[in-house]
Amino acid sequence: MQESTVTTKGQTTLPKDVRTALKLHPGDRVRYMILDGGEVRLVRSRPVMQLAGLLKDRTDKRATLEEIEEAIANGASGQ
Repeated sequence: MQESTVTTKGQTTLPKDVRTALKLHPGDRVRYMILDGGEVRLVRSRPVMQLAGLLKDRTDKRATLEEIEEAIANGASGQ
């Protein structure tokens, strides 16, 4: 388990293993998500432009409105 010390200014240095796992480089931004139970998830932020084409070529299928509504209804009912 990695850990670091918080300074009086609230700053800390991310351990090298954490920076490597998140593929962080100088100037990158991170996002903190506070979870229930006092846990925090740290993720690398990505500029919106890096998301362009992320889902390209994932599927050829187009869902009809009826299929979408059915999937929503099934999801809401837990089926």
